[in-house]
Amino acid sequence: MRRDILPAAAALALFGGSEASAQSLRMAQDRTTDLFARDRAVAVRDRPQPAYDALGIRTGGFTVFPKLQFDIVHDDNVFANDDAPEAATTLRLRPEIVATSNWSRHALQAHARVAIDRNLDFDSENTTDWSLGAAGRLDVVRGANFVAGADYAKAHEARTAAGADPITQRPVAFDLTSASLGAERARGRLRVSARAAVHHYDYRDGFSETGAVIEQDDRDRTVLTLTGRADYALSPATAIFLQVIGDERDYEHVAGRPLRTSSGYQTLTGVDFELGALVRGEIAAGYIRQDFEDAAFGDLDGFGGRAKLSWFPTQLTTVTAAASRTVEDTGVIGSAGALRTDWSLSIDHELLRKLILTAQTSYTDDDYNGLTRTDTRVAAGFSAAYRVNRRYALTAGLTWLDQSSSGAAKGPSYDTTRLSIGVVSQF
Repeated sequence: MRRDILPAAAALALFGGSEASAQSLRMAQDRTTDLFARDRAVAVRDRPQPAYDALGIRTGGFTVFPKLQFDIVHDDNVFANDDAPEAATTLRLRPEIVATSNWSRHALQAHARVAIDRNLDFDSENTTDWSLGAAGRLDVVRGANFVAGADYAKAHEARTAAGADPITQRPVAFDLTSASLGAERARGRLRVSARAAVHHYDYRDGFSETGAVIEQDDRDRTVLTLTGRADYALSPATAIFLQVIGDERDYEHVAGRPLRTSSGYQTLTGVDFELGALVRGEIAAGYIRQDFEDAAFGDLDGFGGRAKLSWFPTQLTTVTAAASRTVEDTGVIGSAGALRTDWSLSIDHELLRKLILTAQTSYTDDDYNGLTRTDTRVAAGFSAAYRVNRRYALTAGLTWLDQSSSGAAKGPSYDTTRLSIGVVSQF
């Protein structure tokens, strides 16, 4: 599919600049500090390691990064069912290739990824997922750019996904087509940005143990999201912002089931900041509302917000805390969505230059709209990544998840523990 890129001259006119004014702006910005940069500290997982980072394969103006990961995963409750827990072991192969441009201006990246799961105990859990996508940036003048991206994926819904149907013979499969377009302009103390994104979900019907069809077409939907944001820098280390997010969630109507179509918005005001090389983060609070076309669902509204804080007690340790409150789509029959509250905490520590350890925990609360049901999910995990050399790495991880469901229409409650070990090869 052909996509036209806005000519640079038109883009300059759109942003209110000429070539002369663009040159003056570049010269002025060269003499000043970037008021929106938050890079005094580098997170453990983002820090370059020249002795171990992949070099890639140079080809023209691009560098290609092939990668292959093989994992063995043991799950003590593979069907997420405490009434009849079954343990199983899965072999997982994940090849991928990423191509990144080496240009001095503009940028382009493309990827192809595959995830192949073969369960040694239950053929029903065998899956093959893949995705193809690309994203690019068009630099107009210094501080102004356009970005665009597109992706197509064939995937499946994990047994432990929030709201997943526990009675299907196989995990529910779906196709996801995504595209986005955005623009950003920074001038002096002010930065404005806008983004439009569209996601189309197409679910495959599931089947019960008796072979009966479990309808999934009422989950098919197209979601359009529009986001606008304005940041004002109070200093080189602090900025306040206003963000407005609107969405339209257009669901397919299936006879005998309520229509889930809705529209909503979220307004947030907040601050993003950096305290030297010790702490950086973003905190925002506001109002969230989702109006459903079917009056039987009522509407969701209330406090909305998000926060993310990173603490760098030493150059070898990164502590990250995050929280959010959003309206999420759900696969639960009879519910149009859920008001979700998320909390998470993770710690990355570089024990050795070759060895990175990670510990994390999270808490999620889903309050379903249209049903008397609340799901609470608590998770914790520990993982390690050991880089043997530039080409090879070893990984290991242990995760635990507990879901508790309550209410008149409560869903499954279960807990599951997974142990994985793997090897990574990269160029």
